[in-house]
Amino acid sequence: MEVAIITGAGSGIGLATAKEMHSRGMAVVGVGRDQGKLDKLAEEIGETDRLLTLSVDITADDAPQTIVNATLERFGEITYLVNNAGIGSPKPLHETDDATLDHFLGIMLRAPFRLARDVIVHMKPGSAIINVTSTFAVVGGRRGGAYSAAKGGLTSLTQHMACEYGAQGIRSNCVAPGVTMTDMVRERLNDPAFRRMQVDMTPYPRLGEAEDIASTIAFLCSKGGEFINGQTIVVDGGWSSTKYVAPEALEG
Repeated sequence: MEVAIITGAGSGIGLATAKEMHSRGMAVVGVGRDQGKLDKLAEEIGETDRLLTLSVDITADDAPQTIVNATLERFGEITYLVNNAGIGSPKPLHETDDATLDHFLGIMLRAPFRLARDVIVHMKPGSAIINVTSTFAVVGGRRGGAYSAAKGGLTSLTQHMACEYGAQGIRSNCVAPGVTMTDMVRERLNDPAFRRMQVDMTPYPRLGEAEDIASTIAFLCSKGGEFINGQTIVVDGGWSSTKYVAPEALEG
């Protein structure tokens, strides 16, 4: 049985990914801070023989070994790692203090680095690591600051792992979501400037859903994604690769 560890599994992309992977017959280890959200994950999945939830602060020094040990004790192996946990609302460089910098890097670079380091020694040929980055790791974005630094670092780490461990049959890739319709984003759509930047500049008639990202992650963990290694797949409806502006925005 294939076993997938997913961080940030209590909501948004992580929740959708946990449900998608479980629906494909995998055992899922859902990691998150909020036990209430993890309980909701268990409730939505229903069948818990192939589900383990762990309420863990991924930045804690003992977090990687806690996650690895619990996974091996319950399921005996680790096939996939999805480093998804993250935070948003960064500030530009000149407004970012050291505490904020350390916080962003800790969650979105140091934690995935350490977890991948402890997981990869237990992986067999055919395994894969998926790091969820961002369009801000692909193109420059305003107010990126520490967020862009963390996601860019995660991209480079992924490329290193693809080179270092690819010959062992262990693949490493990034999935870079654009703006995705989580609860936080839905609230921000009331901001005209946010809508102009995201909706009016996306050459597709909707924004991304968590399920769009989850299905891409699942593909990279499937037989169809077996020869993809060291890549970033951007899932943003064309936002980062075009200079599209909606006709109604131009007319306005």
